[in-house]
Amino acid sequence: MTTILVTGGTGTLGRLVTERLRADGHGVRVLSRHSPEYGVDLREGGSALDAAVAGVGTIVHCATTQRGGDERSARNLLDAARRAGVPHLVYISIVGVDRVPFPYYRTKLDVERMIEESGLGWTILRTTQLHDLLVMLFRGLAKLPVVFVPAGVRDQPIEVAEVAGRLAELAVGAPAGRVEDMGGPEVRTFADLARSYLRAAGRKRPVVGVRLFGKAYREFRAGGHLAPEQAVGKGTFEGYLRAGRGANKSS
Repeated sequence: MTTILVTGGTGTLGRLVTERLRADGHGVRVLSRHSPEYGVDLREGGSALDAAVAGVGTIVHCATTQRGGDERSARNLLDAARRAGVPHLVYISIVGVDRVPFPYYRTKLDVERMIEESGLGWTILRTTQLHDLLVMLFRGLAKLPVVFVPAGVRDQPIEVAEVAGRLAELAVGAPAGRVEDMGGPEVRTFADLARSYLRAAGRKRPVVGVRLFGKAYREFRAGGHLAPEQAVGKGTFEGYLRAGRGANKSS
């Protein structure tokens, strides 16, 4: 059976992709800076990266950071994959990277283009934001006596396990190019989602919408990051919070 390499395999999404693939009987290599087996910093590359990709049939590229360096990491990974003759690379991206001029989105779009031009077989899946990301955001905002959110912005959060399951399916298939986007089951305002988080966390805070400026904000208000026509997700934000995986009453 094909060996599959998961970059960022110790992270929120990569860990679940790894678990799903292993549960289905596939051999998986976990690559991250914290992996005991393949502890590689993709920004540095080198012989350790070459060893990690040698002999694998598919790479699922989940590693990412908003602190910069994704393009360099992708370039190193693609170079190593070409040297090793890896036939398939699966990449997780974000709905709206080609519409919303947000810096991190531009980076994701640049990496998409690098993959498309790499000469490798490739599959790219774009999804809306994960529940986990929203909770991390709201947890930070709730440290203030007032929770400020961008006015007029909606979101369509999706369950990470559903995204992981889809990536695992794509990893064992043939290269498929850009596949259909995945969106969460509901499109809701940021203010409404923030209030749901606060209730689940047992925090009493007023939620105030703040009007921002710039093209990125306008595109977020226009819904450039949403995929209502691909609302294929099943798990709701409230369901995620009820499961106790998001709200933390002691935070």
